[in-house]
Amino acid sequence: MGQIAGSVFKGLELRPKLMAALSYLGILCFIPLLFNRDDEFVAFHARQGLVIWGWSVLALFTLGIPGLGWFFRFSSSIITLLCLAGLVSVLLQQKWKFPLVHDLAEKL
Repeated sequence: MGQIAGSVFKGLELRPKLMAALSYLGILCFIPLLFNRDDEFVAFHARQGLVIWGWSVLALFTLGIPGLGWFFRFSSSIITLLCLAGLVSVLLQQKWKFPLVHDLAEKL
């Protein structure tokens, strides 16, 4: 039964989509970075997801600085929108280059 399910999923190419989708789910971006670097589609989304995750971690640290709570709220909204847009681009099997995020991701 496992081989049948595996061949069905492989035929539908769900693994690259799943790995690329993990890229936009916070710290899970490390899974495609570590296990699927050879797929250009997955690597593209994993690098962008890593930049977005890094931004979210930096934004979280601003909570400890008095007067910068607004930055966390603003960043959280932008990060959520970027993650949703990233998931949509994965589902559509496209590579949307997010401003600033893509520029930083190319340097990785």
